[in-house]
Amino acid sequence: MSAAQKALGVHFLTATGAVLAMLAMLEAVQMDWSMMFVWLVVAFGVDGIDGPLARKYDVHTHAPQFDGVLLDLIIDYLTYVFIPAYALYGSGLMDGWSGWVAIIVITYTSALYFADTRMKTNDYSFRGFPGCWNMLVLVLFALAPPWWVCLILVFVLAVAMFAPVKFVHPTRTARWRVITLPMSMAWVFFAGWAAVAAFQDPLFVNIGLVITSVYLTLAGAVQQILYGPDG
Repeated sequence: MSAAQKALGVHFLTATGAVLAMLAMLEAVQMDWSMMFVWLVVAFGVDGIDGPLARKYDVHTHAPQFDGVLLDLIIDYLTYVFIPAYALYGSGLMDGWSGWVAIIVITYTSALYFADTRMKTNDYSFRGFPGCWNMLVLVLFALAPPWWVCLILVFVLAVAMFAPVKFVHPTRTARWRVITLPMSMAWVFFAGWAAVAAFQDPLFVNIGLVITSVYLTLAGAVQQILYGPDG
């Protein structure tokens, strides 16, 4: 297989995320939240491997006819933002006025963030919360907190998208990668378990989701405190 074929294969893999997004949306419309999250977790897994593959096979050089970054952002907006926001409202976890506020805040701020050219820092971390609403909403489904807790979290993270605070990238942030990568893989494991079990999962799954989520949320900020904004 030629270098161009391998690079094109990576683009084709990334594009499967659009199909996974549609499958997730079809399940969401039928209010099968368990299967919706199964597809979103699969899409999350694809998103986790296509980036390293794109760099390995140098898609910018060998398959420049497709913009992999743009393709990835389009799919990420669907799977990270749009569908999870709908689920937050459609499930009743946040209904009425709070649900309307949540979906407006999430979709609007995320559209701006995904177009922000300052999204990445020098160490390949994210500058501001990277719009991973799929992760938040899955955890909210698992824990089922009161609507006002959900609303507070939505507002805090929406503001954090534009704050000068680092959030680690699961694969690209070199510092603490030996911890971050296993934590990310553990999150996917616990998330997949919770989705397949229709959120009727053992307590240790929810504890695992909380621990891994807290680490992935705060690790970048802790690094910033310890090593400085450019460290």
